[in-house]
Amino acid sequence: MSPDTRTRTDTRNELTVDVGPVAHGGHCVARHEGRVVFVRHAIPGEKVRVRLTDDGPAAKFWRADVVEVLEPSADRVPHFWDLADSARSWSHRHPPVGGAEFGHISLARQRSLKADVLAEQLTRLAGIEVPPGGPTAVEAVGEPGAAASGLGWRTRAGFAVTPSGKLGMHAHRSDSVLPVREMPLAVDSINALRLWEIDLQGIERVEVAAPANGSRPLVLLVPAAGTRTKRLASILAQLPDDVSVASLDPASGEVVQLRGRTYVQESAAGHDYRVTGDGFWQIHRDAPETLVGAVTGFLHDGGYLAPGSVVADLYAGAGLFTAPLADAVGVTGSVLSVEGAPGTSRDARKNLHDAAQVEIVQGRVERVLRQKPRNFDALVLDPPRAGAGKAVVKQLIDAGPRAIAYVSCDPASFARDLGYFRQGGWGLAGLRAFDLYPHTHHMETVALLTPQP
Repeated sequence: MSPDTRTRTDTRNELTVDVGPVAHGGHCVARHEGRVVFVRHAIPGEKVRVRLTDDGPAAKFWRADVVEVLEPSADRVPHFWDLADSARSWSHRHPPVGGAEFGHISLARQRSLKADVLAEQLTRLAGIEVPPGGPTAVEAVGEPGAAASGLGWRTRAGFAVTPSGKLGMHAHRSDSVLPVREMPLAVDSINALRLWEIDLQGIERVEVAAPANGSRPLVLLVPAAGTRTKRLASILAQLPDDVSVASLDPASGEVVQLRGRTYVQESAAGHDYRVTGDGFWQIHRDAPETLVGAVTGFLHDGGYLAPGSVVADLYAGAGLFTAPLADAVGVTGSVLSVEGAPGTSRDARKNLHDAAQVEIVQGRVERVLRQKPRNFDALVLDPPRAGAGKAVVKQLIDAGPRAIAYVSCDPASFARDLGYFRQGGWGLAGLRAFDLYPHTHHMETVALLTPQP
């Protein structure tokens, strides 16, 4: 059976629906005979024909993909990537790949839809009414002007591998892997590797990092169980000599050098950062500078960050915020940097080894704060997509900082946590949202939270 045949899906029920408002998660809400249908690849106000991808009489709601646009929105544009174009993909009897679910929408409308989602989450989960045109506008990042394409921004990309060993990507909410021969959202240096020409049999996943500063890229191979060293050597021989290559054991997290470095060298805010293996780093080429500027701007302008300040960087990663915080507080201040992942915490130690005012601790945020109580002027909070959660929020409030800069990649978990802060007597003193993921439904927010009188 060919890879294409493996990914094809038999024709299922199709419906014609009027598309309602955008919802969190990359789809719009439609209704069919009273049942909610979450439709991907649509725009509010359109009439479309959809193919049900997740349905059943007992399901609380159904999911569907657009297969034909009957009444298009004025904001609909040709999709930049055939494999992610829903109607085109289903016409070839396979689902679209994920990762570019807003590619059929003009960039300006993408940002307005993201702003709608953020406002709805703030209202529903945090109890904050946001007026139209309020402080939830989603700011463009990177290319200026109306000619910006929203392409070529990913400095990191993850790929699956087809059963025949070809580079591939998953369809949304599916085990199907479709072979790919380009990644238009990735920076040129990732596409220049031409990984789709390599025989990847024996590999389950491929992660690629190509720093925006032009330093040496890293290809991280995740082998299937039982893959032999000889197979890895064969793949290594097919990659350019100036590319670092390593393998990752997903069970232990161990990164093994195959050639060159096991890390990449990133740059932001006047600092260099070592990031090992699949360690976290913002994927948009302009995201690190943008987010550092937003965080330090909020804290500086509010008088919470100055020489001598006592601050903490929680869920600190490799130290993106820790380094500029150390610059701001100077040798008379202090920065507590807390990261749970051992490998990433080791990177932070290397990155901040010459900053005597920084204390780096590897461990869970809630445990470290219990062990190292102090009077903080400010905290920087950059949790994973799931957010901080009720228990951590209470602990942060009890720590008594003057302000918290909260960085979030998920409006739902952010709004939920903001609701917990409001219950504890804190409020939203500033908010910015950034379109760091063009052509997807994702966004990044930076908020300034302060105790309310």
